[in-house]
Amino acid sequence: MWQGNYMCNEENFHALVSDLDYPMFIVVTASRGERAGCLVGFVTQASIVPPRLVVMLSKLNRTCHVAQSSDTLIVHFLSNGNLDLATLFGHRTGDEVDKFVHCEWVTGPKDIPVLVGTRGWIAGRILDRFDAGDHIGHLVEVDEAHVEVPGSPLTYQTVRGMEAGHPE
Repeated sequence: MWQGNYMCNEENFHALVSDLDYPMFIVVTASRGERAGCLVGFVTQASIVPPRLVVMLSKLNRTCHVAQSSDTLIVHFLSNGNLDLATLFGHRTGDEVDKFVHCEWVTGPKDIPVLVGTRGWIAGRILDRFDAGDHIGHLVEVDEAHVEVPGSPLTYQTVRGMEAGHPE
C-alpha cells in the first residue's frame, strides 16, 4: 500500500507537467475594432458531436481581454515550420506592438484575421466562459475548420524556453 502524501504541492505538479509535449496554437480574435492574438498551449477537444474545443487564455494577455467582448475565436494549428509565427505571437505583447503588421494574414469569419501558412484553423462561436485560475476557459463550438499546409505539429517542448510577452 502506498504511504505517500496526497497533498498537491506546486513543485511536484510542475515537475510532472514540465515534460509533457502538447501542440501549440495561435488564437486570434477581434472586437470593437481591436484585433488580438497569442500563442496558446492549453487547447483541447471537448466534444465530437457537436465539435467543440476548450481554449484557455491567460488573464494577463491582451487577447483574453479582447476575447471577453468577442463572440468568436479562431484557433490556428501550428507546424514546426511556424516557429517564427509562434515567436511573434508568444514573445511579443499586443500591448506594445501590432503583431498583424509583421505577418501575412487574410480577413476571416467575423472580420477576424486568419494567419497564412499554418497547418489549418478552426473558427467558432464562444458558447461559455469560465474561470480556471490564471486563465479564462472558452468553450468554442466549431463553425468552420480548414486544413491548409501539411506538417508536424509545433509542440511545447520546441517553444518551452521562449520568454512570454507578458510576465507570468
